[in-house]
Amino acid sequence: MDRRFFLKSLTGTACSIAAHPLTTTVTFAGSENSALLGAHRLVVVILRGAMDGLDLVRPSGDSLLAGYRPTLLAEQGPDLTGYFTLHPALTGLIPLWRAGQLGFVHATSTPYRDQRSHFDGQDILEAGTGLDLPDAAVRDGWLNRMLQAVPGLHAQTAFAIGTDSAPVLQGPAPVSNWQPDLRLDLSAQSRLLLDHIYHDDALFREAASEAVTLTQSLDPTDMAPALTTGPLAGIDRLTDFAAERLRADTRIASFSLNGWDTHRNQSGGITLPLRRLERVVLRLSDRLGPEIWGKTLLVAMTEFGRTVAENGSKGTDHGTGGAMLLAGGALRGGRVMGRWPGLDEAALYQRRDLMPTTDVRAWAAWALRGMYGFDRSLLETSVFPGLSMGDDPGILA
Repeated sequence: MDRRFFLKSLTGTACSIAAHPLTTTVTFAGSENSALLGAHRLVVVILRGAMDGLDLVRPSGDSLLAGYRPTLLAEQGPDLTGYFTLHPALTGLIPLWRAGQLGFVHATSTPYRDQRSHFDGQDILEAGTGLDLPDAAVRDGWLNRMLQAVPGLHAQTAFAIGTDSAPVLQGPAPVSNWQPDLRLDLSAQSRLLLDHIYHDDALFREAASEAVTLTQSLDPTDMAPALTTGPLAGIDRLTDFAAERLRADTRIASFSLNGWDTHRNQSGGITLPLRRLERVVLRLSDRLGPEIWGKTLLVAMTEFGRTVAENGSKGTDHGTGGAMLLAGGALRGGRVMGRWPGLDEAALYQRRDLMPTTDVRAWAAWALRGMYGFDRSLLETSVFPGLSMGDDPGILA
């Protein structure tokens, strides 16, 4: 079944499911000669579901924030700049912040505007195009187009379990995929929904039935222990495998973290995704060791931000301007980067969203230029078509 068609068909739950892919694939790239990409490691993490950048890095110094979000600020996190504070679930990252190995970009987005669809937003984010709608002619991701410019590239051996690469690395440049073992649990309500939707379609009814039968027949004792010992165990396994490859010849790793679609009860709902993100950063730092971590840049990005004001369900809805998280020993961190637009209603995009003041692609492009020396014209025309990178923000240490 085509994933996009299948998920869009689940009309009532498509938004939620789009933010929670059925699988998480780690995609790797290396080169036959490590010198072709140098010693730097790049880790790109796609935060699927539209992470709320205003909750990740809160502009607590703005008196308007409490009025917009009366229930979302009950617990205060550590101070970052005297104006911005960090979400309390990420307190464990403060030592990296103080060491200059953690930073953030605020009020940034892709060129995507107004429709606020997870599907389209993620397509544009990973394709890296300059259009505000997905371009059907672009079938490769921006990381793959970058790798196409590297001679002598080969797919790094990486336990290729699964069939789909991460879209950001999809394309003709060779990469390898690895997926942790997965058990997909469907509730009784979800199974009834599948039966109802595909009852009159023989092809999809059979496929859906087969998927449900598979999940019911899986024996929990056959699953890897790392996936059954707590909410962060699967993340540990994924991160450890990424670190193992990055300690060897791999130079590029990409995977996604889901769960960021916080329409309801955001205070509770965003905590676990943030803990997962914190765990990835801290565990990579630990597993890579000082030498490799010192040459690593992690870039975490999302398809768009969320509304400035909370909604009636104590959550936030799809917005525009968002935030990026950057980490690694290669980073010149300890900063909240980007031009801050403020929270005055007149300064908001459509008087509802954080106004984007930079293009998320520009930050990625400067990272690629600084780490791997790519020509600026290549980045602005081939890797990120239509991009104007602007002035160098000095991301790297």
